Amino acid sequence: MKKALAITAAAAACALVTLAALNGSARATYPGATNGRIAFGIRVNGNTDVYTARPGGQDLRRLTTDPGFDACASYSADGRRIAYCSGQGGGPVQVWTMKQNGTDKQQVTHMSGPATFPDFSPDGSKIVFTAKPAGSPTRDIYVIGSDGSGLTQLTSSSIDNAYPAFSPDGTKIAFTSRRTGTSQVYVMNADGSGQTQLSFDPQPKDQVPDWSPDGSRIAYLADTHGISDVVNPSWGDIWVMNADGSGKHPITSDATYYGTAWSPDGSRIATLDFTGSGGPTVYTLNAADGSDARAVHAGPGPQRVPGWQPRGTGTENQNDD
Repeated sequence: MKKALAITAAAAACALVTLAALNGSARATYPGATNGRIAFGIRVNGNTDVYTARPGGQDLRRLTTDPGFDACASYSADGRRIAYCSGQGGGPVQVWTMKQNGTDKQQVTHMSGPATFPDFSPDGSKIVFTAKPAGSPTRDIYVIGSDGSGLTQLTSSSIDNAYPAFSPDGTKIAFTSRRTGTSQVYVMNADGSGQTQLSFDPQPKDQVPDWSPDGSRIAYLADTHGISDVVNPSWGDIWVMNADGSGKHPITSDATYYGTAWSPDGSRIATLDFTGSGGPTVYTLNAADGSDARAVHAGPGPQRVPGWQPRGTGTENQNDD
């Protein structure tokens, strides 16, 4: 059983709220015969960049080198591009994309406030993300063409909506919302209609709901240690439910995990574990019962919530398209 880490002093809460919006996110995966690379942020010498590694930790590669914050990695369904949040352009963090080898970096969003937690639609034509425009009191969910066209707001309420993830068939988006007073898991149609609450228990939900590769289930984080999702870290246990909200059950107990990312073959879930001496570290665990936790890359530096590459082998050459 894991011991919960001590909660940060109240005086640091404001700074932690800012960090919560930039912690990176686990993204939806799609069916694949093999489990490709895992992308995640690592903070080294005060700077956070996107790295990738094979699930066993081999062949670590650094994909970003700019002095801005780079994290929130999300693969396209074909595994050839990565959407991520980056401060490399100056100003608020925005959504960018790049090839899976780190080349061809392109800025997608130009919002007046932070734009984070991107996720590709299955056909690669759109990216859904969370944004908080300047002057807005809350975060909301938007969708945009992967070429930067057709910006559309999907949610609008007096409280935060965040952490969107496309279903593998592209018809639904899972997300979290605090519209009832406690952050819960919701699902909506890809055009923003039909917003439906799936979880109802008192525990706040946080980064990030993720679909199983066949779209039949959703994994999510329940903040079992009672920390609101606007304070970071809000670690807890991983739960799984059917896509219609039935069959909810935990696969971990008394854990200090953060985020969920399903492997393409459906056998494992990647997450962050906050118990490591070097700070948050990416682990994978058995998707059925939470057992067999394995560190992907044990340092150096605190890590950010991972994304898993669909339709890859993890052995692709760094120079591949």
